[in-house]
Amino acid sequence: NLPESWEKVGYFFDLPDFLSWKATGVTVRSLCTVVCKWTYTSDRGWDDSFWKMIGLEDLVKDKYEKIGNHVLSPGEAVGKGLTPGAAKDLGLPEGIAVAASLIDAHAGGLGVIGADVKGHNLPCENQPITSRVAMICGTSSCHMGVSESPIFVPGVWGPYFSAMVPGLWLNEGGQSATGKLIDHVVRGHVAFPELEAKAAASAHSIYTYLNSHLDLIKKSLPVGFLTVDLHVWPDFHGNRSPLTDLTLKGMVVGLTLSRGLDELALIYLATIQAIALGTRHILEAMQAAGHDISTLFLCGGLSKNPLFVQMHADITGKPVVLSKEVESVLVGAAILGACASGDFASIQ
Repeated sequence: NLPESWEKVGYFFDLPDFLSWKATGVTVRSLCTVVCKWTYTSDRGWDDSFWKMIGLEDLVKDKYEKIGNHVLSPGEAVGKGLTPGAAKDLGLPEGIAVAASLIDAHAGGLGVIGADVKGHNLPCENQPITSRVAMICGTSSCHMGVSESPIFVPGVWGPYFSAMVPGLWLNEGGQSATGKLIDHVVRGHVAFPELEAKAAASAHSIYTYLNSHLDLIKKSLPVGFLTVDLHVWPDFHGNRSPLTDLTLKGMVVGLTLSRGLDELALIYLATIQAIALGTRHILEAMQAAGHDISTLFLCGGLSKNPLFVQMHADITGKPVVLSKEVESVLVGAAILGACASGDFASIQ
């Protein structure tokens, strides 16, 4: 709809590929981005008929120059490494290896899904990593599961070959708003100023304060039972998986006229439970389609909240693993770099 702008474009990049281009000056694309976001397949490449069907046939010319005709697997070295300009901007020596990239959540999945779990008595010990799901939970959440053969899961993206772990197929479920939803519910509550003041006075974050407040009011029952009469439907921003309905809206059932800190703590708990139930819904869809999942691996900002982690364990009935290194997205990126530099022969 903007033909003049469209004509001026030299290249289209997804963000990870834009960054590797800025670092190296080379226009290669990562298999991860073109497969997961751009309909490329690792065995057949681009499909001319698709671009014609959607009216973007001009992207086909010059062998797909604008969207990428040189595709590397994640972790392969790009060009000659950092250009002099990029090295100067980053304060690093020029020529340092730059790896073909992963999308941010996929880097988190890679950084956590292969964790060594020996000696912790987990059901995934001595099992293939296809029994694991990596959850990258931040503003929104992604649920990454891998399989040896392609599994089509209704409402869950993929299967994508070699898009996260080389040689395995990836399915990617997701929730459009998780950390953002919790924040929205808590900050929008009439008791939020009181919470903020009390948390500041106790030198704790608002979420640490809310968690300890729930422990105070739960009495003898497990904390999850506090919300027996309060329920949240969490699709305030539509549903990505497994219902794939962006028109869905959120809902809260069981409101009273009370408006104090207790009520804020309860709706916070109910929102976290709703997100965990959404995860369970995704896992059930994956398992019904043929995945065999025994263990959840969590990373991202929300995995630092013990209540969020506990509710996921309680509601899915599966053990939840947290790695010692909490910034799993950076671990995944470092793995790619360690392959591009030649220090390791493969991602595995």
